[in-house]
Formats: sequence, C-alpha cells, structure tokens
Amino acid sequence: MQRCFFILGSSFALVGVIAGAFGAHALKERISGGMLETFEVAVRYQMYHAIGLLAVAWAISQWSGQLIHIAGWSFVVGTCIFSGSL
Repeated sequence: MQRCFFILGSSFALVGVIAGAFGAHALKERISGGMLETFEVAVRYQMYHAIGLLAVAWAISQWSGQLIHIAGWSFVVGTCIFSGSL
C-alpha cells in the first residue's frame, strides 16, 4: 500500500505541475480571470493533496494501522472530487 500511495502522490504532483504550467501559459488568454483563479485553486489543492499522499506513504513505512490507510484513500478521493470538480 505504501508504494500505491507513493505512486498516486507522485502522479498527482506531476499532473499538478503540468496543469499549472498549462494554466499559466495556455489558458491565461483564453478564459476569464475568475475561471483562471478557480483553475489555480484546483491545481494548488491538488498539490497539497499530493504532498499529503507522499506523507502517508512515508507514515506507512513508520507505523502500522488502519487510520493511515483511511487518510491516504481520503486524500485520493478528495483530490478527485475537489480538484476534478473545479
């Protein structure tokens, strides 16, 4: 499970960097300022969740317990729902 959360966290971070660059360069002239701000918030929170998932992967290597796994899956679901909906 540690590897799964590490891969998901790294993937979310990669997508966050790509989406941030896309928003800064390609979307800047094509969408309104309010929509760009919403896009930036989604990317920012995706990066926060990616860091959280990497922390969960590290925590699994240090401690055992069901709550760590619940936290990891909560980060995954939260990223998909929040960043995906914005």
